[in-house]
Parts: sequence; structure tokens; C-alpha cells
Amino acid sequence: MPAGEQRVTVDGIRQLRSQLRKAGDNLDDFKTLNAKVAGTITTVARGRAPFDPRPGPHLFQTVRAGATKTQAVVRAGNNTTVPYANPIHWGWFARGIRPNPWVSRAAQETEPGWIEIYWAGLNKIIDRIKGRDGPP
Repeated sequence: MPAGEQRVTVDGIRQLRSQLRKAGDNLDDFKTLNAKVAGTITTVARGRAPFDPRPGPHLFQTVRAGATKTQAVVRAGNNTTVPYANPIHWGWFARGIRPNPWVSRAAQETEPGWIEIYWAGLNKIIDRIKGRDGPP
């Protein structure tokens, strides 16, 4: 796991995805579900981003949601105009920059909401599979 990355693991999700692939599912439902989860966190994270009043691109403008079939991702910063997101968030002690984990806090604060979204989405996927394959 890369430095500074946080993950939430759902037991059995890998097996569920495997069963869905075997059943011919392309797993696009998981990508959509992960995008909803990331979007929930992103909305709050933008409001929590540290603000620098100097002109130019601002950190909050670079906060964006990403999703794959296996993960929800919230990204901030970029390599050109706002390359400092990682040191602002996680700190850079050699340079005297203290951590300000605003994205992590946004994820923690919104956890009840995105957990609910995730479980509702998983149950919908499972119900769809039950309907396709019949009763368990």
C-alpha cells in the first residue's frame, strides 16, 4: 500500500466479484457504486480543503472522485499547478509542515452515509443475482 493511503476492506467482496464474473456480469455496478461512495466523500472534502488566499489554482478545486470496479478513490492536487496536496494532507516534517488530514476527516465524518450507500448497493446487486439465478 502506498504511503499515506487508507483503505476499507469488505470481507467476502472479492468472492462476490468472482462469482459475478463467472455468471457473466461485467461488474459495472461496482464501478457505479464506488463512484457514489467517492462522490459523497468528495463533496465534504472540498469544503474542508485548506484555503490559500493567493491567486492561482486552489487545492479545493482539484478534489475529485474516482472509481474502479474494486475501489472508491478521492484524489486531490495534481502534478502541475497544485503538486502540494500530499504534503499538506500528510505533513512533511523535514520542512516543518504539520499534517492536515482533511480528506481523511471527510471520509470519517461521512462514513455512516457512504457505508449505507455501499450496503444498499451491495444488497441491490445480490438481489439482482438472486433474481437471475433463482432462490439461493
